[in-house]
Order: sequence, then structure tokens, then C-alpha cells
Amino acid sequence: MSDMLLSTDGVARLRDALAAAGFTSAGIAERLGPVATAAVARNDFRAALRVTEDRDPLATLIRVFVCAQTEPVEAVAAALAPLDFADAFDAGLVEAAPGGGVRQGVDLEPYGDSWWVLSDVPSSARPGQPLRPDHVLGIGGASSTLVGAAVRRPVGTALDLGTGCGVQALHLATHAGSVTATDLSERALRFAATTAALSGQQWEMLRGDLVAPVRGRRFDLVVSNPPFVIGPGTTTHTYRDSGRAGDAVCAELAAAAAELLNEGGVMQFLANWEHVAGEDWGDRVAGWFDGTGLDAWVIQREVADPMTYVGLWLADANEDGDPARAAAWLDWFDANDVAAIGFGLVTLRRGGNDDPVVRVEDLRQQTQQPLGDQIAAWFDRQDFVRDADLLAARYRTAPGLQLQQEATLGDDGWAVDRQVLVMPSGLRWSEEVDPLVLALVSGADGQVPLRDQIALLAVAHEVAEEDLADAAGPIVAHLVERGIVEPVA
Repeated sequence: MSDMLLSTDGVARLRDALAAAGFTSAGIAERLGPVATAAVARNDFRAALRVTEDRDPLATLIRVFVCAQTEPVEAVAAALAPLDFADAFDAGLVEAAPGGGVRQGVDLEPYGDSWWVLSDVPSSARPGQPLRPDHVLGIGGASSTLVGAAVRRPVGTALDLGTGCGVQALHLATHAGSVTATDLSERALRFAATTAALSGQQWEMLRGDLVAPVRGRRFDLVVSNPPFVIGPGTTTHTYRDSGRAGDAVCAELAAAAAELLNEGGVMQFLANWEHVAGEDWGDRVAGWFDGTGLDAWVIQREVADPMTYVGLWLADANEDGDPARAAAWLDWFDANDVAAIGFGLVTLRRGGNDDPVVRVEDLRQQTQQPLGDQIAAWFDRQDFVRDADLLAARYRTAPGLQLQQEATLGDDGWAVDRQVLVMPSGLRWSEEVDPLVLALVSGADGQVPLRDQIALLAVAHEVAEEDLADAAGPIVAHLVERGIVEPVA
């Protein structure tokens, strides 16, 4: 375990203080009430401050660590007891505030009812103050996305590559026999080690760049929220900048995955990729997996233009007042013909197959959560398509499957122009189909093998049964992959 912000005894005392005060997600929500809780989520602290004016320990902790207020030393010391205030101050948990009193020195965030996550104070709490180069992010949109997208099946060994504050490792420990967490930043490892100890967990902690600390080792599950921000390769903040130009850091992770995974192992990481003018972005990203032998599913969730992208990341580090830096970053995009930047999730599996499946596609619609369950099921369906006799299997339509039709009114009545199958749950795909495919799906009641369905359809549509069977194979494989029809055991 890496050095922590506090001693082992200090961590235990801090945990006792937080638990005694009820400084948990549920405790805070109960104290604030639904209106103030909803307002806090919008960074509107007025209602929260009104209901915490009595300054008991929970109220004081909310004011300091949720509402980013300055409070009297005596009140904060009482709220942190039995942790000695001098120890809390020396560890940087709190710091002297301009004008007197103390304020938060770190972000101490309750996570569920038994975990606490420590990180640096977010940029929103220090407006106009640039972040330190080794700033450690807390729980944000990207980390929450990865938490929800991770496959949560039991595994023996798990790796959190680039752990930051440690939020991914917290979740890994709930379904992995052992957890290893790595980071290039010593400061991040100190935060993560404190997060682990405060939350009652133990991880192996290793320092180094990307896969270097675990080279030669294999794991059952690897997750990573890497410094994926695309730019000229300049490193100003370790949480976002890898030191590699463009999207090379994500390509590097993809290339390393095969050597990190046990047979059947899964690696998942968030990524950004370039949309280069004149190139298909999907082909570019698919090229990352050439020769790896891994099954791969890449889903693109968002796309941003360079101006929006640069503005977002400069604001994230409170650097948005630096027009020269913005101009240089945009010039790099122009010089490299980067028309847009995609954001999404890469999931890789070492399946031991001679013909691995590689899919790169848009998935921007809202999906049923947690996404990790949907991803695990997607790979299960790939196994079925690869190994099963598709014509001998029986199928049924997905629960709740809907048919949407577009029609034009003419002299002879309504003429159907377009028919779309829509899944109201799961990955919520929509698929345009022709009458023959619709008939195939409509007949999927789980009672007869696909081969018998095809025989009936061949007679009804006056086509050769063999030709229809040849055409139906890839179509059914696609429908199974999408989850529109399901094999019946």
C-alpha cells in the first residue's frame, strides 16, 4: 500500500468521525431533504446552507466538504473528532482560508453508505485558480460512465490502470478476489491509498506509466480511465495528458491488452479518437486491434468539434483565460486534419478465437443501465453466433419489441414506406427491416427451429429454400447480436 495522507490510526479516527456524524450519501440526503439535495447537484448551495446553520458535526462537514464554505476552526475540529485537528491540517484535509477560519483542502466525498473518496478540490470550487499539474480528479462524469459500463461478473484478479482517486478500484473489490491499482502520479496513489483504507479495502498499489508497473502479469479484468485527451502531446496535467500526441495513448492500450489478459479476460477503457478528414473514423479505430486476436466492441457515445473540445478541457483546468493556448491547440487539430473528436468505450476480450469479432459503431441512444450488464450480454451473444448452428436453433423476439411504420396515403390507401423494429429496453437499438425479415422476426415464437421457419417462408414468398437459408444466416446473426431476437435454450 502506498503512503496515505494520514497514518493508519488517523484514517481509523477519520472514519469514526464521519460515521458518527452520519456523513454518508444517505445521511446527507436525509439532513438536506430532497429540494436542497437536488439544488446541490446543480451547485446551488443556498438551501443546504439554510438547513445547516446549527453547525452540529454533520452540518459542519456538509458546509465544508459539500458546500465549499469557510467555517470556524472550533466547529471543524469538533466535527472531525476523534481525529486530531492538527493531524487533519497537516494531512491537508483542511487548510487556512483567506480572512480566517478553515476550508476544505481536499474533496472528501461520501460514496454510498460505506465508502469515502478523497481527491483534489475540483476546479469549480476554486474559480480562476489553475489546477496543479498533478491534480487528482474526483468522481466525475467520465469515471461514473466507466463504473456503470464495467462488467461486474466475479473474477479472481482485477487491475485499475491509472486509478486516480481510486473509485474504479472500490467497485472492482466488490467482485474481484484481489485488486491492483496503478498510477503515474505519486499524489494520486496517496489519495487512492487513503480512499481504500478509509473505505475498509486493501489493494496492491504500484507506480508507473500505463502498463509498465504490471508488465509480464495477466488479469481477469482490467479497467482504465486513462489520460485520453487528444492534443499535440504536451503534458500540463497528468489527469488528462498522456504525453502522447493525438489518440496514440488509446491505441497503445489496445495493443497492450492481449498481454494483460488471462484467457477469457476482459479489458475496458474510456477513449477519445480522432475523426480525420477523408478517413472513416471506425476504420481508424478498428485498426488498433489488428493482430491482437481479441474480440473488440467500440461504442461511440459522443462527438465534439475541435472548438468545443478545446474549450471544454481548458475550462476543466481553469485555463479558459489563455487564448494563446487555445489557439495553439486548435492549430494542431488543423495541421492534422482533425475534424472532430469521438468519445466512447472500448471493451476487449481475450476469447482464444481464430476469427475475433471487431465491432466499431455509434451507440448514442439512451441505454438501459447498468451498461455493463448489456455489454456482458453482447459478448455472450457473440459466443452463441460463433458456436451455434443458427438454423437448428429456436428464437423468440425480445420482450417488448415494437414495430414502427411510416406510410404514405395514396389513391389505393396507405402504402408502407418504411418499417423499423425498436427495442424499448436493453441497448434500445432500432433496425429498419424489409417485409421478409419482418416475417422472419414475427414468426420467432420459440416453438420451431429457424430451418422450419425458412421452409415456410420460402413457400410463401416463392423463393428457393436453400437460397433463403443462405441469406437468413447473416441476418439472424445480426438480429441476435442486436438482441432483437433471442435464442431459446
